Amino acid sequence: MAKQYGFLIDASRCTGCRTCEVACKDKNNLPVGRNFRHVLCFEGGGWRQDRATGAWRTDTFAYYVSVSCNHCEDPACVKACPTKAHFKRKEDGLVLIERDKCIGCGLCQKACPWDMMSFDREKQKASKCFLCDGEPKCVKACPAAALTYMPWKDRSGEPARRPTHGYLPEENANQCSVCHG
Repeated sequence: MAKQYGFLIDASRCTGCRTCEVACKDKNNLPVGRNFRHVLCFEGGGWRQDRATGAWRTDTFAYYVSVSCNHCEDPACVKACPTKAHFKRKEDGLVLIERDKCIGCGLCQKACPWDMMSFDREKQKASKCFLCDGEPKCVKACPAAALTYMPWKDRSGEPARRPTHGYLPEENANQCSVCHG
């Protein structure tokens, strides 16, 4: 394998707008309740009163992470598939499904440690993110440039460098008027 491609998610940029989810859903014509991409929200903390001063302080936090199939280096779904419908493409490391070989048994869904497999009830087949054949719509749709699709590893095992997007200057990434009103 020449390169392993995948998503780089910059959680410091993700505003939780879910534009990536909508773009993916639209591109793949997915029905209600079925997504290949999910935006997760992590939040916590609370208010604490300082015993000495009586002042109230907060340690609250919230951040978002956009997730989809990780196109794993050693994919559990590929190992679990009894018909070999799931396979890892050598040239770019994408994990794909040959739909005509899929028997809809669900073993891939159970095996995925990230719970990123989807089931097409109409066709009785497994389905998942296939990276829009190398042009992920979720990446193009992200107004904050939080998602990048790139080779994340080459044969040397060295991580690749994050490319610049061009449409959102790095120094203004958190000043987007759409996201930060």
